[in-house]
Amino acid sequence: MRAIGGLWRWRHNPLRRATDLAEAWLALTALLLILLAAPLIGVLVGGAAQGALQQSVRDQREARHLVTATVVKKLARSPLEPDPESASPREARSRVEADWTGPDGTEQHGTVMASLKSPHRGDHFTLWTDAHGRIAARPLDTATATTHAVLAGFGATVLTAGFVEGGRRLILWRMVGRRHARWDRAWDRAGPDWGRTGTGS
Repeated sequence: MRAIGGLWRWRHNPLRRATDLAEAWLALTALLLILLAAPLIGVLVGGAAQGALQQSVRDQREARHLVTATVVKKLARSPLEPDPESASPREARSRVEADWTGPDGTEQHGTVMASLKSPHRGDHFTLWTDAHGRIAARPLDTATATTHAVLAGFGATVLTAGFVEGGRRLILWRMVGRRHARWDRAWDRAGPDWGRTGTGS
C-alpha cells in the first residue's frame, strides 16, 4: 500500500511514469474497497443470515416439543459413547430403552440417549420430538443462530477483502509484466552497441 503515498509524491515529479500513477490509483482503490465495500458486504450477508437463522429458530421451536420419557431399561454402553464417570455433566448420557408420549398423544417406545449418568428403570428424563412423537434434534437457540450469523458476516468480509487484494496483485503483476516487456523492447532497439563512444547512442 506504499503506492498510495505515491499519488501525492508523483503529482509533479518529472520522472513519473504513467504506470507509477496507475499503481498508486490501483492501491488506493483496493484500500477503499477493503475498508468500505468489504465491511458493507459482511453486514449485508450477516443480516441476511441472521434473518434466515432466526426464522429457522422460530420454525424449529414450533415443530419440536420437549416431552418426558421413562426409562424401561439401560442398554450396554457403546465404545463410541463417553464414559459417564469421566464425562462432564453436559456430556453424561446413557443409552436406554424408554417409553414416552408424543405431543399428538401417541405412545412411543425406542432406544434413545438419556441425559442421566446412571439410569434405572422408572427414571424420568426429557427429550425432543416432532409433533408425532418421533425423536428430533434439539432446536437451534437464538444465541447460537446469532453467532452463526456473525461468523457468516465476518467470513464474507474477509473473503471480499481477499478477492480485492488478490485482484490488485493480479493487475499489478500484469502491469509489471508489461513494463518489463517494454524495457526488453527498448534494450533490443538499443542493440549491442549501447554505450560505445561514437555510435550515436
